[in-house]
Amino acid sequence: MKIYPAVDIKDGKCVRLRKGAAEDKTVYFENPVDAAKAFLDAGSKCIHVVDLDGAFEGEMVNLKTISAIAELGMFVELGGGMRDEVAVKAAFNAGVSRAIIGTKACTNPEFAIDLASKYGEKIAVGIDAKGGMVAIKGWVEVSQTSAHELAKKLAEGGVKTFIYTDIDTDGMLSGVNVVAQKQMLETLSPFGANLIASGGVASITDIEKMLLLDSQHSNLDGVIVGKAIYEKKINLKEAITLVNG
Repeated sequence: MKIYPAVDIKDGKCVRLRKGAAEDKTVYFENPVDAAKAFLDAGSKCIHVVDLDGAFEGEMVNLKTISAIAELGMFVELGGGMRDEVAVKAAFNAGVSRAIIGTKACTNPEFAIDLASKYGEKIAVGIDAKGGMVAIKGWVEVSQTSAHELAKKLAEGGVKTFIYTDIDTDGMLSGVNVVAQKQMLETLSPFGANLIASGGVASITDIEKMLLLDSQHSNLDGVIVGKAIYEKKINLKEAITLVNG
């Protein structure tokens, strides 16, 4: 299991939102690259980046900043605004290691399946759920699609990596929803698909809970940690050391 520290970019700055609400944001770094450098210095080899402007507007906005983060040498996974193959290729050309398809995977699952057949492990699907239903367009809309039904369809189609976010806990420092993540691991396991858990990580105790889950499920790839790092609830270096054993 890996720790994926998160950098969310909005209006060119590194921010965190509460429950995905654009109007409820906190700016932590004026330059997101500085946040990424701090994570690198703490020993992180991977980073989870979200172009929030892209998620809300439907096209990537912060590619120059994302490229600068990629130049630091970490494994960069990127989500937000990639709703056609041109955008995905642009992300790869900017140095992104893995492209996360979100809204488009819900509205057009075949799009994500086709990308996975072309690019393999370089494609992941981000499933963000509120009350078990998929939320789209930067979490502005809640669809009528079940998160587990969508995950099963995409995994059957060949998608190998999923990021599952529990919106109700995201940015709240309320603790990870272990039950929800466990259920998604079990949904994906028969298809050999991996899961990166996201949402609610508040303390090193949550990391320990996810490590226990990791010992029970071989398909837990990692956990995304955002606000808890910025608010100094978790020391990233210590968390990485714990995970690496």
